Amino acid sequence: MPRTHKKYSFAELVQKFIFITIGAVMMAVALEIFLVPNAIIDGGITGISIVLSEITSVKLGLYIFIINLPFLYIGYKQIGKTFAISTLYGVAVMSVSTALLHPVEPFTNEKILAVLYGGLILGAGVGLVIRFGGALDGSEIVAILLSKRFRLPVGQIIMVFNVFIFIIAGFVFGADSAMYSIFAFYLAAKVMDIVVEGLDESKSVTVISPDYEEISDAIMNRLGRNTTYLYARGGYTKDDTQVIYCVVTRIELAKLKSIVHEIDPKAFISISNVADVMGGNMDKKSIH
Repeated sequence: MPRTHKKYSFAELVQKFIFITIGAVMMAVALEIFLVPNAIIDGGITGISIVLSEITSVKLGLYIFIINLPFLYIGYKQIGKTFAISTLYGVAVMSVSTALLHPVEPFTNEKILAVLYGGLILGAGVGLVIRFGGALDGSEIVAILLSKRFRLPVGQIIMVFNVFIFIIAGFVFGADSAMYSIFAFYLAAKVMDIVVEGLDESKSVTVISPDYEEISDAIMNRLGRNTTYLYARGGYTKDDTQVIYCVVTRIELAKLKSIVHEIDPKAFISISNVADVMGGNMDKKSIH
């Protein structure tokens, strides 16, 4: 029978939440110590929260937590409970950390240095959280859903979304700050890609294992992704076998690898970037 629930060991849970905590605190440091004091904003929900905090004087952390709540529910329905809990924890840690760091004096008042330090720390923090199965901004979840509906790359949707945020920031903070914000966002995105090791909107995955049927069932049951069997023959053993092929989103990749290694720790997994996905069924069937 295929497994339906992943049971993390105590050490795995500790590692997961330690790195999510580090990533969330790093993002709070980037915002409160470098970016926000220099009128530089991030993109996504965080950018909206910074603008609202500036014009209403409400604490930044409160806006970040409240605005992200609806997207946490979406993440729970579309990706799963583990992702939602990890994201809720990360957002909560980031919100509390921004509140605690708010009275701290900024590290520098030089905008260029703020962009470099802030973008670097922000990208590394967000990348850590995503790499360990969570997220710190709900805009990415929305972008993934819109990409499925309109067949557009996730990166393009996020960029269009952030263009509007930076335009609004230009009216609130000034044109110079809007341009600095764009540079900081670009740097953070590049660093995040490095940390997560190739953060594309979709990944094609090939799995070779003698337990291919159990692995395929687990992927379909726990990720809601269709799989395809490809007939193959081992070059060394000359044995006939079947290879699993499937396409998943970037956030689901860590969970897929965990599912495969749980069933067969010696399974061979090949992962490739997918620029775009058209046709077929990339919609969820069931999430557990």
